[in-house]
Amino acid sequence: MPYSFLKLAEDVLNEAKSRENLPALSHIEIWEKAGEYGLQEKCGSSGKTPWSSICAQIYVDMKDNPKSLFSKVGTRPVRFGLKKYISDSVNVPVVSKKTESVKESFYERDLHPLLTKFVYSSPRFRARTKTICHETSSKHKKGRNHWLHPDLMSVSFPFDDYENMRYQNETLKTIESFHDTKLKFFSFEMKKEITCYTLREYYFQAVSNSSWANEGYLVALKYDDKDDDFLEEMRRLNNSFGIGFIQLDATNVEQSSVLVPAKIHDQIDWDMLDRLVEENKDVKNFLESINGDVVLQKVKNKNEYDEILTDIAMEKWVKDKGILL
Repeated sequence: MPYSFLKLAEDVLNEAKSRENLPALSHIEIWEKAGEYGLQEKCGSSGKTPWSSICAQIYVDMKDNPKSLFSKVGTRPVRFGLKKYISDSVNVPVVSKKTESVKESFYERDLHPLLTKFVYSSPRFRARTKTICHETSSKHKKGRNHWLHPDLMSVSFPFDDYENMRYQNETLKTIESFHDTKLKFFSFEMKKEITCYTLREYYFQAVSNSSWANEGYLVALKYDDKDDDFLEEMRRLNNSFGIGFIQLDATNVEQSSVLVPAKIHDQIDWDMLDRLVEENKDVKNFLESINGDVVLQKVKNKNEYDEILTDIAMEKWVKDKGILL
């Protein structure tokens, strides 16, 4: 079984208690202590912010696993400990490091191919995306279409790419006989970076333009991962409004993380989708492509959707656009 971030966190917290009598650590401190204890290499992670994955996995485990070993301790910063070590009061020093800000020259739309590849390759989505260009929308009085359009729309077909799966012909034919026409729509609002100061503005932008879909997401390359309250606030907003959060990993796109899952809506807001079709020709063309593929029960013209770059092409794209500095 692969060595997960959750297992790493458990081992680090055991070591921290044994070696330094530290009952709880922040997610950043867990990763730093993992380096000190020689545990980082066991994960084999090439991501830029593995501490974010640690934080996300612990939260998910505490929420979904009744027998979770972990417990949250305090706020500002939030720390995690093993239940067996947690007492009513813990006093743990916080490790923090300042990072220099670097001016970036790439555009938000340069990040779209990263999300396209992640969304297509991830078993959670297995979907094709379409970039929605705001400049193609109908011209109206200023403010009417404010926060109307998502940056990308995405659809998951139940019949997409079975020919790429390693099934026998008889199995494939059986799968085809079970097909239905139920589609799943995703909507994404893209940002280069989200800070604690821009979080609510960007979040409610995503609420405005992505709540029509089965799942809506706010997506960013960077966020305030040093601020322990950031994901807590994101989860509070998610509990109220349902928009999820994805962090892109430019070093290895397929290791991008759904840090906060979106709430799943069984029904599409057809009125909102109809308005998007009326206002934006990219949305109209997107739905025309979907309708044609549903009739054929096959994704016939893949060029109608955003291109899914190969690993080599993605590496070149990230380098040429200056996304990794």
